[in-house]
Amino acid sequence: MKSGFPESDSKLKVCVACSPGGHLVEVRHFSSVYEKHDYFYFTFDCEVAKRLRSEAPVYSIPNIERYNPLSWLMTAWRSYRIIRKERPDVVLTTGAGIVIFLCLFAKWAGAKLIFVESMAKVTSPTMTARILSPFSDLLIVQWPELLQKFPKAKFYGRMF
Repeated sequence: MKSGFPESDSKLKVCVACSPGGHLVEVRHFSSVYEKHDYFYFTFDCEVAKRLRSEAPVYSIPNIERYNPLSWLMTAWRSYRIIRKERPDVVLTTGAGIVIFLCLFAKWAGAKLIFVESMAKVTSPTMTARILSPFSDLLIVQWPELLQKFPKAKFYGRMF
């Protein structure tokens, strides 16, 4: 169960939540696991989101503007509506900030949360990991130094 997914034959509904770019590249390394289940992507509006639609359903929303509280409220509202509609069993995420509300709503709706900290973070965690770690059912770090910050995390080394 290294992936955090059950080993049974039952299909789960999986939300693969991440920002595009490096976060998406990292989460796609788990595709052989989540593609065995019903899955959809959650990311922000961009060309990558359009290309992902040929593979699976995609929910894309505008990116959060750090200093614009209205964008945070809109992200929260849209995330809530997606979780209410889709009701995933598992959320697999590598971050970043756009996923926070979605992960919290999914967790409150009963989903399991698997957070994989970015391979780029060697000695200090991302803000997203710090926020979501208390809610994560499985937190995976890719460097042993981060176990000092997250003692309950699992360290498997580099995931790809």
